[in-house]
Amino acid sequence: MRWNPFNTSIGVALGGGAAKGIAHIGVLKAFEKEGVKISYLSGTSIGSLVAAYYAFGKSIDEILEVGEQLSFKRISSFSFRKDGLFTTDSIREMIIRDLGDVNIEDAHIPLAICTTDIITGEQVAFEKGNLASAICASVAVPGLFAPVEIDGRKLVDGGIVENVPVSLLDDMGAGIIVAVDLNGVKTYPEPTGMLDVASNAINICMDLRTRDQLKQADVVLSLDLSDYSLTDNSDRAEQLLFEAYQPMRAKIRQVLWFKRTSYLHYLIRLVKNIVPLKIPELFKRFGKPSFPSIKIK
Repeated sequence: MRWNPFNTSIGVALGGGAAKGIAHIGVLKAFEKEGVKISYLSGTSIGSLVAAYYAFGKSIDEILEVGEQLSFKRISSFSFRKDGLFTTDSIREMIIRDLGDVNIEDAHIPLAICTTDIITGEQVAFEKGNLASAICASVAVPGLFAPVEIDGRKLVDGGIVENVPVSLLDDMGAGIIVAVDLNGVKTYPEPTGMLDVASNAINICMDLRTRDQLKQADVVLSLDLSDYSLTDNSDRAEQLLFEAYQPMRAKIRQVLWFKRTSYLHYLIRLVKNIVPLKIPELFKRFGKPSFPSIKIK
């Protein structure tokens, strides 16, 4: 659909970032303030939770109220299972309490949720099926949370394959893709022990892959939220919201420019993919992810 110059529908991809995900509320608030309609939403991990609440009609204030209560202690349930220290049962209960035991395809805004099959390594993207189950899988950090089983697959955090799920919006039919990356850091914390070294190594690998995937987006908002916690920002929720609100308002001018000059961008995109003409590379660039991907539609 992005190769249709007349398609100016907007899709927004909300990336992972644990408790820093409150910033996504600021992104959605900016779109509302500017009066710009979001036609599609996709989310990974905490991004899937925020996207779901918005797609199912919750207001910015209502989502912020949830954000002010979010912390690792409140959303994790201790488990004696061998495949994870915690379960996502508390998250499931919260979603069903606030949104109901609903299906993804019933959302007011078309929604896609990114997860990873921990056995096959495939991306599993949900556009239909039980909402709470898909979100629980998307936020299940492997080793910390037990995998969530859906249709015989053991699913975990979608950030392993695509932390900002741009490719899902392309498949859904978005004409203009806006990507929100909560991990736009230039450096990483100085490690003080073995676990810190391992954590930095994992984050570096994920961020390098994300930077490459973000090239498929038309507009990218990359935020450095290194001053905020990964586990609990409930006491600074509103401050975190505004970390994204003002930068996104500025980026929306770029989004509107894309809408006004869609035909020109179509021609530029076409030229970039054809010159120099390399047939195998041409097909590779036509918006398809470079990793195995399963879509649940």
